[in-house]
Amino acid sequence: MAALPESAAFFSLATCSLANGTPFAALVMGEQVLALNAASGFLQGQRLHLPRADTVLKLLESWSSSLPVLQRIATAFVHEGVEELRRAAVPLTTLHLHPPVNVPRQIFCSGANYKKHVIQLHVAQTFHKNEGMTPGERLKEGTRMMDERARTGTPFFFCKAQSSVSGPCDPIVLPADVTQPDWELELGVVIGKPARRVARAVALEHVAGYVVVNDITSRDRVNRKDMKEMGMDWVASKCAPSFLPMGPYLVPAAFVPDPQQLQITLKLNGQTMQDESTADMIFGVARLIETLSTFCLLQPGDLICMWRAKHPVRFEDLPAGQFPGHCDIVVAQHPGSLDVIGGNVDNTVAMKHVPIGPDGRMVGPTGMVVDTDYPWFVVLKVAYQLNDEPQFQLHDNQFITEFAWGW
Repeated sequence: MAALPESAAFFSLATCSLANGTPFAALVMGEQVLALNAASGFLQGQRLHLPRADTVLKLLESWSSSLPVLQRIATAFVHEGVEELRRAAVPLTTLHLHPPVNVPRQIFCSGANYKKHVIQLHVAQTFHKNEGMTPGERLKEGTRMMDERARTGTPFFFCKAQSSVSGPCDPIVLPADVTQPDWELELGVVIGKPARRVARAVALEHVAGYVVVNDITSRDRVNRKDMKEMGMDWVASKCAPSFLPMGPYLVPAAFVPDPQQLQITLKLNGQTMQDESTADMIFGVARLIETLSTFCLLQPGDLICMWRAKHPVRFEDLPAGQFPGHCDIVVAQHPGSLDVIGGNVDNTVAMKHVPIGPDGRMVGPTGMVVDTDYPWFVVLKVAYQLNDEPQFQLHDNQFITEFAWGW
């Protein structure tokens, strides 16, 4: 993880398009978006070079050399007000946002990785090992098992299809026969440097940045009744198109000193659906990268989803089957100041089953294409300290950085 100077201007990366045009890589600074190709003249005058700047994936492939150049552009735009760059920027509201890495090269997910949630499952469910135990005994035994797993266990991984990735404001399309759709707000880690058998102590050096992802699942398709001995069917339950909304932005790891001090909260109309700290992970980000890199080669542009925290509200318990909806992100850049990046209103719609035509598009009863939207509202409240000192002060003496993404 490359370090940035204290005066570094905050920026994030996005993949955008105008109307139905070709997607392009861009820097997001406040409410303004600057296509990286539009900064070529400025870079030439600075005798800097940003090779292969048309996609975020290509930037990630040369991340160690790309990051300082991106920071120079952001500093010139935010702190120096360079007119050439200011004129080339466009308002965020005029653009369509795609997945920031469009699309990730490989997608890995870690499972059963939040201690409190796994312990809750142990208390709530009856297994042959806890049969006859009281709830208190199950809690004690579950805690002991998770402590032991953290010391001696191995993380569990599975994969999702590239075709499941969708943009932050794209529709989420439910297959008509899905009866138990579910959401899982997760921290996503984007790799920026090849990793094969890397040690935990240096694992974070291979991280380019962080995103928010929402791992959509068809719960009714997880367990195969006809092949119980094969376990869970992740392809059938998690790989439908649009089942991994991602974004809206990639936040460089240099702006996130400690990924294990992030508070992840999902709210729907003020009601908390998920609220947990990444400090509760059984295996932290560095440990996950260490283990995963022993199994396979991690490459720039790979995405690792960190699994969800506890999920107290079920889909079937929501009024009219409502899901959460739309996107906003707020980032504290310095104590006492805020940068607002992006933004839509918080709204909610009922989740619907939508017929899919032969070409894969949503269609209405008469066969006409339907303009249907499934907005999400997600809040990622990030609180952390660096060297035991709070880094961000926003209000009421709370030291937080607040992100709110949505789909």
